[in-house]
Amino acid sequence: MQLFVGLGNPGAKYARNRHNIGFLAVDRIAEDHGFPPWRSKFQGVITEGRLGTEKVLLLKPETFMNLSGQSVGEAMRFYKLTPEDVVVFHDELDLAPGKVRVKQGGGHAGHNGLRSIHGHIGAEYTRVRLGIGHPGHRDRVSAYVLSDFAKAEQDWLDDVLRGVSDGATDLAAGDSGRFMNAVALRVNPPRSSGAAKTAPASQPPEPAATPVEPDTAPDARSPLQKLVDKFR
Repeated sequence: MQLFVGLGNPGAKYARNRHNIGFLAVDRIAEDHGFPPWRSKFQGVITEGRLGTEKVLLLKPETFMNLSGQSVGEAMRFYKLTPEDVVVFHDELDLAPGKVRVKQGGGHAGHNGLRSIHGHIGAEYTRVRLGIGHPGHRDRVSAYVLSDFAKAEQDWLDDVLRGVSDGATDLAAGDSGRFMNAVALRVNPPRSSGAAKTAPASQPPEPAATPVEPDTAPDARSPLQKLVDKFR
């Protein structure tokens, strides 16, 4: 079994926050892949289904971001999973909006949700880093991540979430390369190999030449008749 965890804060107040992009990602996966309704368990909400041949549990901790590890650890212990079975979707300040990266292990880079997970299960889980950009100064980070995505950001956000859902089956199968390709096809769809050549405008057919009437009809008289007529 795989455990896919989306990070965020519970409640309508935070639903569209940048900090909740992890929740949005697993919501899209659940919707697109026909998972059953969410139910309460492990200090969060869960739903269970299949991605390809893999059985996958989706989890949204409701402990608030800073205590996410409590929920993740409880679910992991219940199903006797290892950190290598866990994939965490989270917001990433150090990536530009619309950028996505997959990382195995490593530090938490000051992200409070990851910090909590590190404390409960260790560092050897997979992270799907969903770029939201940086406000420019660390003093503005808290207000920035807890603010809603702007209307102008909805297009790239939707592309990212669709791409994550498209590639979720590959991610569950352990193929992060194919997962990233699925995201890229949504975020940066390939352009045509060249601008389509414009067919020349069809020229109207030239009108058929109008037959020119001869000035006189061909002279069919015999030589003798011509001579007679000449002296009349």
